This record gives sequence, structure tokens and C-alpha cells, in this order.
Amino acid sequence: MSAGVYRPNRRGSEHLRAWLAQDRPLLLDGATGTELERHGVPTPLPLWSAAALETHPDLVRQIHLEYLEAGAEILTANTFRTQRRALTRGGWGNRAAELTRRAVELAREAIAAAARPALVLGSAPTLEDCYCPDRVPEDAALEHEHREHAQHLAEAGVDGVWVETMNTIREARFATQAAAGAGLIPLVSFVCGESANLLSGEPLAEAAAAARAAGAAALGVNCLPPRTIPPCLDVLAREPLPIAAYANLGAPCEEQGFVRSDACDPQTFAGFALSWRERGARLLGGCCGTTPDHIRAIALALGRSPARGAPSQKGAPRTR
Repeated sequence: MSAGVYRPNRRGSEHLRAWLAQDRPLLLDGATGTELERHGVPTPLPLWSAAALETHPDLVRQIHLEYLEAGAEILTANTFRTQRRALTRGGWGNRAAELTRRAVELAREAIAAAARPALVLGSAPTLEDCYCPDRVPEDAALEHEHREHAQHLAEAGVDGVWVETMNTIREARFATQAAAGAGLIPLVSFVCGESANLLSGEPLAEAAAAARAAGAAALGVNCLPPRTIPPCLDVLAREPLPIAAYANLGAPCEEQGFVRSDACDPQTFAGFALSWRERGARLLGGCCGTTPDHIRAIALALGRSPARGAPSQKGAPRTR
């Protein structure tokens, strides 16, 4: 597919806002990086999953398709490490816009192949390690680099952006403002420790309020073990915004980014997701270590048929 086929499109943003305004649960997808590993594709740092955009694009597209077939309504494009900072360390620094666009195109192509309603969000994570708040860059770098990544996502035509795995209030604020400034809808998600505090130690309640003030359209937590999510949801429920929860299965790894675990089978994971729903979460899915089987199990637990998709999606876009 030629570059520039998908341009910024307000229709997708309108659909995302409409979906967020509904009461029904929205089903997210699961991991991309650890799915690449599970299919035999190495994902060494610093490029991690971004390298597959060049080496295994067909597999990236296929992973998106498998999530759609499992029932996912919202795909996250493989832009987790297409920021200039990460790509520069891998020798691809001048390809940030190109690879971001390619990631979004692969997700769009999967939606076209599935011929079912779905939206595409870009991923805008921390510039440095998601689990190391002490590595967060200075304000000037945060402002410039998040603004550049947000612009690349907007040019690629995403329907919204996950400002995700945020471990400090400071970076979450800059990333959220950058997304909103690029005309994108920011959904902001934090990574917390055992208590309802960010990895920086800052209270999740303060982080949520700061993200809302910066323009967040939804709040959530991600890439933490399923059992640690409920206290976080109790905090987020105090905010007047939709809540998201997408847990991980495994542990971070210095060499390949993350090592997945099979300790939580899909049915058990779906049980966790239903408990998050009972605590107010409306966007449910998986993060590192999860598979299409985990998303399919959530869909079935919600009473949906993955083969037919979720109900009540009139007017949702199939592709752009």
C-alpha cells in the first residue's frame, strides 16, 4: 500500500467519541510485541516490536486480524516504539514518520480484511523505559518529542491515541497535551505498583485529575498484573470519564522488553475482566503477554460471538 493513503479523518474521531459515550463495554485488543515473540520473531531492545514493521509486516497485520476475529473493536497500531528516540538507538531515527504510518496502515488493512467495524488508536508510551520513572527526560524533550510523535500519528490517520503506560504525572501531562494539540483524542493509561500509585510513587488520583485537565477523554491502567487492577479502578471511578483496564501476563525483560507468562489461562483472564467491568471499567483488553485467545474469552464472557462481532455498532467505520 502506498504511503499516505490514510489521512487524518474526523469521522474516526467522531465514532470514537460516540463509542466512549455509550454504556456498553468496548473490547480492546491484546499484546503485539509478545505475540511476535510467540510466533518466533525476536523483539530485542531498543526497537522491540517496531523492527517487525520492516522485517515481518505480514505477521503484524495477521496479529491485528486475529484480534479482530477474536472480537476486538479497537486495535492499537504497532507504534509503541516508533518514536524518534527509540528508533535512533536502533539506527532508524530518520524513519519515525514512515514507520508510524506503516504501523497504522497495517492495522487498517487488517480491518479491511476482517470487514467488520473497528477503530485504530496509536500508541504513545513513555519515551524511556515504562518501568523506570527515574529515566523520564527533561521537560523540553518531553514537549518536543511527544509533539512530534503525536503529529506523526495524526498524519497517519489514527482515530485516537493511547497515551499509555505512563509512570509519572509530568510525562503523562506532556504526552496528553501533545495528542490533543495534534487534533487527536487522548485516552490516558497509567502503570501502577501494588498500591494505587504510579511507579513514581505519585498518587493515581492526582495523575487522573492532571490527565483530565490536559484533555484526556478516558482514563485507565495498563501493563500491570490482573490482581493489582481493582484498587486502581476504585480510584479512577471518582473521575467523570470512561475507564479502561488492560493487564499484562508476565514480567519486563531488559533484553527483549517483556517475557510472557501462561500462568493465567484465557478463561481466568476473562473472569478478571468481568470483575473490572463490575468496578466500572468499560474498555477491557490485554497488554503484554496476552493473546487473541484471551480477548476471545472476554468477548464470550460478555455474551458476544467473536465470529459476528459485538452488538450495537451501527455507524461504526469499517476502514478508511
